Amino acid sequence: MSGLPLRGPLRDTRLTVLENAGLMEHKGLVHEVGSFANLETRARKQGMEVQRLEQEVTAFPGFIDSHTHICFAGSRAADYAMRNTGLSYLEIARAGGGIMETVGRTREASAADLVAGVIQRATRHLLDGVTTVEVKSGYGLSVQEELKLLRAIREASRAVPPDLVPTCLAAHVVPSDFPGRAAEYLQLLAEDLLPAIKVENLCSRVDAFVEESAFSPDDIAPYFSRARELGFDLTVHADQFTSGGSELAVRFGALSADHLEASTPRDIERLGKSQVIATALPGASLGLGCGYAPARALLDAGACLAIASDWNPGSAPMGRLLLQASLLGAAEKLSHTEVLAGITCRAAAALGLSDRGSLATGNLADLVAFPVGDYREVLYQQGSLRPAMVWKKGVLCGQELPELK
Repeated sequence: MSGLPLRGPLRDTRLTVLENAGLMEHKGLVHEVGSFANLETRARKQGMEVQRLEQEVTAFPGFIDSHTHICFAGSRAADYAMRNTGLSYLEIARAGGGIMETVGRTREASAADLVAGVIQRATRHLLDGVTTVEVKSGYGLSVQEELKLLRAIREASRAVPPDLVPTCLAAHVVPSDFPGRAAEYLQLLAEDLLPAIKVENLCSRVDAFVEESAFSPDDIAPYFSRARELGFDLTVHADQFTSGGSELAVRFGALSADHLEASTPRDIERLGKSQVIATALPGASLGLGCGYAPARALLDAGACLAIASDWNPGSAPMGRLLLQASLLGAAEKLSHTEVLAGITCRAAAALGLSDRGSLATGNLADLVAFPVGDYREVLYQQGSLRPAMVWKKGVLCGQELPELK
């Protein structure tokens, strides 16, 4: 995946496929990629350890999921059942479901339970080949509860091989028990939560849900201004049901605008001309039964397209990144290279990470290998093909999935 342009369409002729290849790793980093025979000869002369894989595999850079909500407690199975009978997102919320249902369960959960949940989900992602996982808060919705979630994410990150990239999503919705308006809630976050996050170094990213049922662009603008003053990177839940969020993302120079199912032609044009990464979340489309983000149009407009799972208990409970990316590719007529870039090098850009996403010298030695000889088999089998091996920073990871306690 090295050497690909960050933006715009990608034909499969741009993809570099090395046959009979080897990789030289040193201290968790890629030292060199090339002919296995040549690398083996040099390595043995220098007394290095050499490992030869006897089975035929195709290896990729470790996959990157740049948008998840895997720090939560409880289930929203009732929401899913109601949604499939025709009730809307807002009707379900009024019936006691929705985000506040998860907030209640998450607030009740102990820190240890939250840590265990993140570990279990991140480990399942690892066994699917995902070696970097963005993880949002957002189900605490108070200063102390949001800090609890971010601390749980930090604690879980110490116990799992995948790198967990924390993001503050305290601006998810106005909590139902908050005695004030959206502007007052966001002011509380700006004055009390964000400085506390900086003191504890809990995360460097701030997200917000810009939507009619959450916060307007005008609501979020002062909050984002303060977050930017404090040195946070910005990302936006944008254009999921209505337009407006992606324009805010461009205006503030956010790293990414995520969702985009409701983006208009003007939004697409604006994103295509900006530096904001456009992130499609096909898991939410599958979970909600709605259309996909206009991935083809975004790429043709010149945008950088990342693809993420949106793994969350409400709209995207599946969490299978490769399956979702494969289905998006089929629906939106994306080349294999566009799909693979969306979960590797372009997903890394959505997180502001330059040390992963391609098997290039100096990058992390994160790899996922599938038991096939043709790379096209992986997307062709639409997520049903499981990895044979996964390496994180050059270390082969075990195949045991810890139990969720």
